[in-house]
Amino acid sequence: MTSTSTPPGLARFNAIEEHAAFTALHEACASTAWAKRLLAARPYATPEALYAASDAAMAELTAEDLAEAMAGHPPIGRPKPGDPTSAREQRGMAGASDALKAEMLELNLAYQEKFGHVFLICATGRTGEQMRDAVRERIGNTPEREREIVRTELGKINRIRLARLVEED
Repeated sequence: MTSTSTPPGLARFNAIEEHAAFTALHEACASTAWAKRLLAARPYATPEALYAASDAAMAELTAEDLAEAMAGHPPIGRPKPGDPTSAREQRGMAGASDALKAEMLELNLAYQEKFGHVFLICATGRTGEQMRDAVRERIGNTPEREREIVRTELGKINRIRLARLVEED
């Protein structure tokens, strides 16, 4: 692995000290188990190798690990104040009507009451209406089915966040 074949952001991630790398990973996904698995597999030759490691780590997360990861995500329509990542990812709700925002709040609360965690969806590139339709559809799922959908959605979010991490100059 040479620095000319490794993207600069990935080379930097591979080279930073362990605590800083763990912090960067934990900002991408709040699961400690996921971050530790990715950290242990450094260095990565390509971004694709990092994404594959992320997918493999995601598949191994326990229900408790998933709960920890989900706790790092704000409800759709209410990004964390001062958090540019959640604001960027939830941009589809930014221009939503007051009625749609109110409906999304009600749906988020109903979903959280049923499943015990926030409604998690890879919101990047989705409109407010698409997110609303998804929560309407998924609220009827069994907890087991929903946990696997959440695992898939979280994997998509992690890939987007890792891409931003390793593609930065």
